[in-house]
Amino acid sequence: MALDRWIALAFIALCCVYGYAAFFTMDDSLPPILRRNPIWPSTFPKMLTVAGIIVGMIVLFSPKPAADADKAKADGVIDLSRLGDYHVGQALALIGLMVAYAFALRPIGFLGSTVLFLVLGAVILGERKLHILIPVAGIAAGSIWYLVQEVLGIFLRPWPTFLV
Repeated sequence: MALDRWIALAFIALCCVYGYAAFFTMDDSLPPILRRNPIWPSTFPKMLTVAGIIVGMIVLFSPKPAADADKAKADGVIDLSRLGDYHVGQALALIGLMVAYAFALRPIGFLGSTVLFLVLGAVILGERKLHILIPVAGIAAGSIWYLVQEVLGIFLRPWPTFLV
């Protein structure tokens, strides 16, 4: 089975677990008065579950592409025998950076950790113009913080814990 089909199968399994939580566990803690509402907190997760399973099934059961090697290279099919030719190190570094970002949100604060994540992620991907990158990352992090904190009214700690 091709790699895309294995990924689709794993995606379907993830959607099934998410769907179990959406369909059977999310609505149990609702007060009785909210159970009469047409839209519950689990409505969007239920729609995501159904859409994810449908998309996964389409990928899983779509017909196989032609075995022509030149056409496979043109279509962007991953050749597992040449896995070393891809930028696997960059991908793993970005995944590690995402995990570090999640752990750094509380101690460093949203603004600091987001600016660090954007700058280090761009450096991993090959950007070297730090005089442009740092202000752009600062503006992006500040804009997102402002929208979440002030416009949506969701508290988001902007500074490190020891400064507050």
